[in-house]
Amino acid sequence: MRKLPPLNAIRIFDACAQVLNFSVAARDLCVTHSAVSHQIRQLEEWVGQPLFVRHAQGVALTPAGQLLHRAAAQSLHLLEAAGQQLRVSPQGDTVTLAAPGSFLALWLIRRLEHFERTHPALRLQLQTQGDFQDLASGRIDALVVSAHPPWPKGVAAQTLFADRAGPVCAPDWQPRPGRPADLLGVPLLYTLSRQDAWLDWAELQGLDPGRLSLARPFDNLQLMLEAAVARLGIAIAPEQLARRELAQGRLVAPLGFASGPSEFALCMLANRRHDAPLAALSAWMQAQTGTSAA
Repeated sequence: MRKLPPLNAIRIFDACAQVLNFSVAARDLCVTHSAVSHQIRQLEEWVGQPLFVRHAQGVALTPAGQLLHRAAAQSLHLLEAAGQQLRVSPQGDTVTLAAPGSFLALWLIRRLEHFERTHPALRLQLQTQGDFQDLASGRIDALVVSAHPPWPKGVAAQTLFADRAGPVCAPDWQPRPGRPADLLGVPLLYTLSRQDAWLDWAELQGLDPGRLSLARPFDNLQLMLEAAVARLGIAIAPEQLARRELAQGRLVAPLGFASGPSEFALCMLANRRHDAPLAALSAWMQAQTGTSAA
């Protein structure tokens, strides 16, 4: 027979130890302050020593409290992860994923058949509208962004690949640029969602952004790439999203690609990252990009 401490008291103790404030923990747990105090008192009686030191601003963990919290947090985490796995519906689960349209069209859609074949019980519902607020409210389950840390509080982000961007043009574009300064005076194509892409690239190359000729905007990356193929100008594109056009020889990248501060990342709420459907999506994307989950 296991000699375990009162488990409800452990759950409340863990909540208090995370925020170090009984009132805040009571509000988060939807119980009264007196109920929290009673459970902590019961747990302290069980271990035979104080777990918290009370002070005006809240509470602090004693050495005994720190030891118990490490064990409690690890145990509750394992229980949470196991519970989420057991709650997977046999009819399958749906994950709502929001991402830029260019990422969906040029990266994810081309791999979607593989995902569905390897995860037959999991359905991805894709949409182009979504942000961190939608993630926090639960309107979406996961979000792909091109941004950079720090991430919002409570968000776990897994880097997919660096947002390496560079000029791309038709193979027969003349004169083909051989150095960054060759782009001065050339009609440059860009997307409305990344209007600063050329400016960021110019600064990385030591060029004056004010001397660039931003000629034509496009609603999405696919249209811009097609315009570059049609020799309407030189486009600025992320390396990963232009790979197929480059591999097919429809476009070339005469100056290569440069890494800026941003990265493409898969984001989800930190307290949901161990949900079985989200963990499966994260692992699959990790395998597709050769990255490690954060």
